[in-house]
Amino acid sequence: MCYSAKVRQDHQDYERLFGVHISLSDYVRLYAERAEGANHKIPKGMDLQFQRPKIPEEQQILASIRSWQQARSHELQSELFAQRTRLADSERKLAIKVTKAAQESHRIASSKVRWLTEKLADLRREQPGEDDSRIYPGDYVPVVVIEDGRRVLKPMRYLCRPPGVPASFDRKYPGTYNARRDSLNGYWRRCFGHTHGVIILGAFFEHVERMLPDGTSEKAILRFEPDFHRDMLCAAIWSHWTNGDEELYSVALITDEPPPEVSAAGHDRCVIPLKTENVDAWLNPQLQSESELQRILDDRERPRYEHRLAA
Repeated sequence: MCYSAKVRQDHQDYERLFGVHISLSDYVRLYAERAEGANHKIPKGMDLQFQRPKIPEEQQILASIRSWQQARSHELQSELFAQRTRLADSERKLAIKVTKAAQESHRIASSKVRWLTEKLADLRREQPGEDDSRIYPGDYVPVVVIEDGRRVLKPMRYLCRPPGVPASFDRKYPGTYNARRDSLNGYWRRCFGHTHGVIILGAFFEHVERMLPDGTSEKAILRFEPDFHRDMLCAAIWSHWTNGDEELYSVALITDEPPPEVSAAGHDRCVIPLKTENVDAWLNPQLQSESELQRILDDRERPRYEHRLAA
C-alpha cells in the first residue's frame, strides 16, 4: 500500500511542464469549506501555492487560508496554555513529593507543549519545507484529469469514496487510498474505465518489516525513489461523490505487484508510473477498450527503485 507519497505541488510547474489548466473554482470551494469548519486535510505545500495571489480567485483562496490559520492558531494557543498550566502544576507537586501520577502528568504535558509549539511555528511558516508536499491518506492532492477535452488540475482527497455508497464508507474501508489492479474490474468497476487521473509523484513511502543482523526484525518506513530521478506520472482512478447536499472529489492510486527490489525491501505493492505517450489515452478511458487500458498499465515506466530509511 502506498501509505504516503511526495507529490508535486507547484502549479507553475504543472502549467509549464504538463499544459494543465488549474481548476481554481474547485480550490476556492475546498478552502472555503475548510475555513467554515470542514475537517479538510490540506498539505502545507498546497497552501503555499496561494501566498502571492495574482487574480481574484487566488485572493479569495488566500483569505480562506488566513481565516483558517487564525482559527487554528487560537485552538492551538488555548491548548498550549492548558498544557503549560498542567506542566507547572505537576512541577509544583513533584517539588513537594515525587509520585508516579505527577511524573506521568509532567511527561505528557512536556510532550504536548513541544508538539503544540512546533505546530504553531509550522502554521505561521511561509517558507517551503522538505515535507510540505508529502501526503497521507485523507490529505488533499492535486490530480490531473481531462475536462472538456483539456488537462485540468483538481484537488481531490487521497481516500477514494466510490459513487453510490454512504459517507460511512470511509470509516468502514479506510484503505481505499489505493486500488489494487487485480480488483479494478470488481471492487473499482464504477471508476475503472470511467474516471481516470494521474498523480505526479517524486517518491513513495511504505511501512516494512526489516530483518536485523542479529536475526530479529523491526518495523521501519522506507522511502522509494525511481533511479531516473524525475517525477513519475502515476495511474489513478477518482470519484465524484454526492448525496445531494454534499459533494466530494476523491482519488486512489492504482497499485500492482512490485518489482524485485521493492519486494526484497519488504513490500508487496507498487505504484504504476505511466509512460508520457500513454497519459492522454489513460485520461480518456471512454475512448479505450478494457484490453487497451490494461495494455497501458502493462506498458509502464520500469525504473529501478532505490530506497532508504525515511527521515
